[in-house]
Amino acid sequence: MKQGIVLKKQADEFVVDIGKNQLIQTKARKNLKKDGVFVGDRVFLDDDNVICKIEKRKNLLIRPPLANLDKMFIVVAPIPKPDFYTIDKLLIFCKLNSIEPILCINKCDINKKECEEIQKIYKNIVKTHIFSTLDESVLKLKSKIRGVCALAGQSAVGKSSIINALRNEQIAKVDTFSKKIERGKQTTRVIELYNFGENKFLADTAGFSKLDERLLEIDEHEIKRYYPDFLKYAGGCKYSSCEHLLDKNCAVYDAVKAKKISSIRYENYLKLYENLRKIKKY
Repeated sequence: MKQGIVLKKQADEFVVDIGKNQLIQTKARKNLKKDGVFVGDRVFLDDDNVICKIEKRKNLLIRPPLANLDKMFIVVAPIPKPDFYTIDKLLIFCKLNSIEPILCINKCDINKKECEEIQKIYKNIVKTHIFSTLDESVLKLKSKIRGVCALAGQSAVGKSSIINALRNEQIAKVDTFSKKIERGKQTTRVIELYNFGENKFLADTAGFSKLDERLLEIDEHEIKRYYPDFLKYAGGCKYSSCEHLLDKNCAVYDAVKAKKISSIRYENYLKLYENLRKIKKY
């Protein structure tokens, strides 16, 4: 019986990597259809090279459909304008699903100063890297690929370009950017894992470009625990149950006013709190 990992799924067909540069295009036994087989699944193949068993999963993401994700490279750039709200949601999502996040700040060739400003917001919250896919600085990401990893972020921030640069070949279609509407056009349609060595896989995904709040599966009262930059000051709040919502007895809000906590992060917290409250209400 062979073992492997599902690299690609299209309809009812799968591409499975069984190691030593051997790929098998196959299908799955009917008894597996109920729970499904996903990209990232560790699977067993029978004597007919058909998927007959799936190993227990570390996690399973439905949107995008991806199993056993170990790391998420959250990609942002000066252009298009950074969506900090989505970055913060992705960081919480990673924490909830036992995924290690790394913030990748691309396109420093366009505006290095703005890249450094983005890094300043997150440097004490998550590991960050500044680079450009146009030079060797992008290669520092190669050493960070371990297990099943995925690129996430807005369209046109350079996710597909990162894969192409790391592989030194044009294998992923590159996003385009519209100056008129100041946002990217999504080009990734099918999730595929690219092999970067033994147990080193990287996927370009379309499903994390915005991230629906419903995927966080927490309520508004819990999110303060997922803002590590708040925890340093939360002990100074008058009430232990403080929700950090513009209260005069809130040490976190005082830290925001004193510019010890990023106002961008705080505004995102308020927005997420309200959105989660509305979801629970309806």
